[in-house]
Amino acid sequence: MELDQVRKVFPRRDPQTRRQSELVAVDDVSFDIARGEIFGLLGPNGAGKTTTIKIISTLLRPTSGTVRVASIDVTKRPTEALRHLGTVLTGERSVYWKLTGRENLEYFAALYGIPARLARQRIDSLLERFSLGARADERVERYSTGMRQRICLAKALLAEPQILILDEPTAGLDPQAARNMRELIQEIKGEGRTVLLTTHYMEEADQLCDRVAIIDRGKIIVLDSPGRLKGLLKDRQVINLELGNWEQPWQAELVAVGASSVDVHFDDAARLYRLSLHLNGKLSMGETVTRLIDLGAQLQNFTLSSPSLEDVFIHLTGKSLRE
Repeated sequence: MELDQVRKVFPRRDPQTRRQSELVAVDDVSFDIARGEIFGLLGPNGAGKTTTIKIISTLLRPTSGTVRVASIDVTKRPTEALRHLGTVLTGERSVYWKLTGRENLEYFAALYGIPARLARQRIDSLLERFSLGARADERVERYSTGMRQRICLAKALLAEPQILILDEPTAGLDPQAARNMRELIQEIKGEGRTVLLTTHYMEEADQLCDRVAIIDRGKIIVLDSPGRLKGLLKDRQVINLELGNWEQPWQAELVAVGASSVDVHFDDAARLYRLSLHLNGKLSMGETVTRLIDLGAQLQNFTLSSPSLEDVFIHLTGKSLRE
């Protein structure tokens, strides 16, 4: 798969002044994905990930630039390109909930033009592989979230595509279901298929992806293997803290004394503030903890770690992946 200077511009009108303007959603994005590679496309909300995926899967036409799937230009020959592409898009019902799992696969097999005997063999094999055989004749509306994701993945694999697009495939899954999905993705890679993956879980991208591209404001700002990206922060330490309270002015105070970046979020389940601070040598862990206590922070716990892919992301974009 190849993207060459892909750009997507949406016209928009100011509701008050009624003046026309443009929103650049994807700004000259270029990358290629090798056969058998898991490639991660990461970015905060509104960065351009979804628009890029929709262009690749022929749901949107690019304003300019070229996308090739299996050497086929998706703009000029979309139907042919789609024969090589399977997609599982988040937030969209790509299967029919009033049909059973088996009926869904039978319907899409017919839509793809798969001969009946071959379709039955593939459907039985996919249902067994994804542990859906026992529930195959139940309506999808009765499935758990994990089962729905697996039937969507089975549907995407029916035509045995060369390339698979998985848009946040573990979103909303419990830990065991998410682990099972990651194992399935690794199996799919082992079959020689190419996977384009988006995720809001950086540890998932670190575990699965051969390379990742980080996109922000429509532009690719970095592209490399997870290991090399983490090497960008090799001279830094990260301190992770749990606090019972947090005051916004403390962030500026920590930056002023030497923390290179401060990421804060409130954990509703634990009822704690979780902080991730990058220390660049100007401030030690002990000095950081002492400074927070002097400011009035209710320290619950802290650990020191090496930079993660999430830390690289925050360093490059200035925000967490979920923002």
